[in-house]
Amino acid sequence: MGSATLHRHFRAATAMSPLQYQKALRLQEARRRLIANSSASEAAYAVGYESEPQFSRDYTRMFGIPPGRDAVRLRR
Repeated sequence: MGSATLHRHFRAATAMSPLQYQKALRLQEARRRLIANSSASEAAYAVGYESEPQFSRDYTRMFGIPPGRDAVRLRR
């Protein structure tokens, strides 16, 4: 199977590209780490982000709230 075909089938099955899916998985894992008392920077680096600002932007786009504020809300 060619990469274009794989990409098309993947998008049909998940409604997102493979890269979007990978990012979503990373951000969900980061959220789990935040709930388990990791700091935002620890969670970012643990899931492979080298830039905290980029992590914060991606996290906010996905969850609608910055990681620090989300962590406080989720830990209640």
